[in-house]
Amino acid sequence: MSRSQITVAVEQPYEVAVGPDLLADLDQFVPEGTKRLMILFDPVVAGPIPALVDELRGDGFEVHLLAVPSGEEAKRINVAQAAWQRLGEAAFTRTDGIVGIGGGSTTDLAGFVAATWLRGVPVIQAPTTLLGMVDAAIGGKTAINTDEGKNLVGVFHQPTAVLCDQNVLQSLPVEEMVSGMAEIIKAGLVADPGILDVIWSGPQETLNPASPLLTELIRRAVAVKADVVAEDPVDAGRRAILNYGHTFGHAIEQVEGFRWRHGDAVAVGMVFAAEVAVRADLMDPSLLGLHRELLSAVGLPISYSSGRWERLWPAMRRDKKNQGKTRRLVLLEDVAKPLVVRDVPEELLREAYQAVSAVPGAAPYPVRAAADYSLENPYGTPVYVPPLDDDAPSTSSGEEALT
Repeated sequence: MSRSQITVAVEQPYEVAVGPDLLADLDQFVPEGTKRLMILFDPVVAGPIPALVDELRGDGFEVHLLAVPSGEEAKRINVAQAAWQRLGEAAFTRTDGIVGIGGGSTTDLAGFVAATWLRGVPVIQAPTTLLGMVDAAIGGKTAINTDEGKNLVGVFHQPTAVLCDQNVLQSLPVEEMVSGMAEIIKAGLVADPGILDVIWSGPQETLNPASPLLTELIRRAVAVKADVVAEDPVDAGRRAILNYGHTFGHAIEQVEGFRWRHGDAVAVGMVFAAEVAVRADLMDPSLLGLHRELLSAVGLPISYSSGRWERLWPAMRRDKKNQGKTRRLVLLEDVAKPLVVRDVPEELLREAYQAVSAVPGAAPYPVRAAADYSLENPYGTPVYVPPLDDDAPSTSSGEEALT
């Protein structure tokens, strides 16, 4: 596998490196003048840590370690407080740095701790899950959870670099690979139809960490996020499209006590959003069928339990995209044509939920067979291959009220 770098062109640009053996070269991404590092890591993926620490110390770095809980349990205020305590005991200054090594929850926590310690210290993110590589570690959104919802307490703090070392995916459970595919499919649906073409060319092969198909998918998904973040670094406009499927997905995560994998919840959330769009006459029913077929092809869930609306609805009303009492939901008119819709009636949302929970795995609308989708891009929308250029497909997020 070859390496590639994609620039996130924010106020202080940084590189997202994709390829093998990147952790071994972490020292090359440390900001000049930084000689002390605190590594926050998930013990589940601690395999590369000893060799990395030895190498960094051999290069003259002072390295401190802090193991954090796996999964969403890392994103708790008491865990952040433990990190702050360790940083204080080590007398970390603004010229020292933090490294996050783990899944999306670990990198969220590392970014949050870096953003809040001394009002901001450098952070290098080294995601070890597919989901972290294509989404969570990129873009500077950092947060922790509360009992009231997911990611409600956070701050924007861009990393100085993101290292997507594909070697670490070799030991990732297949369930985590499948979960990460949800964010890749989301990037394809909202911005880059070429992603969907790649997946259709071999859905199961895309789950192989050594597959060139997966390398291409990571590169394309990173490029989508880098492009959107560069235009909207603090989530004030276009960046909302990256939350496609997340309103319902986050509600599932909260109702399930964060026991669902994030990608699994987002997958169901995208089917829910497609159900809403069809019922609002925004989307052709065949695209809803595409959602179900594509997500199912890589092993993602497309349905959720019935009888839980009264718990899901309050969680959706606390969604971060809402403004005051105005509910906002990201929907699609077509592939690569997202929009943000205001004030979707609760009854319509309830109907969409009932459809999602009615018959697990069922597709109530017409579904085109995968073979019908040409790999040359069946959607009639320009496909871009990074680096981005002026011909990249539009991902405008015009906002309108649903009447």
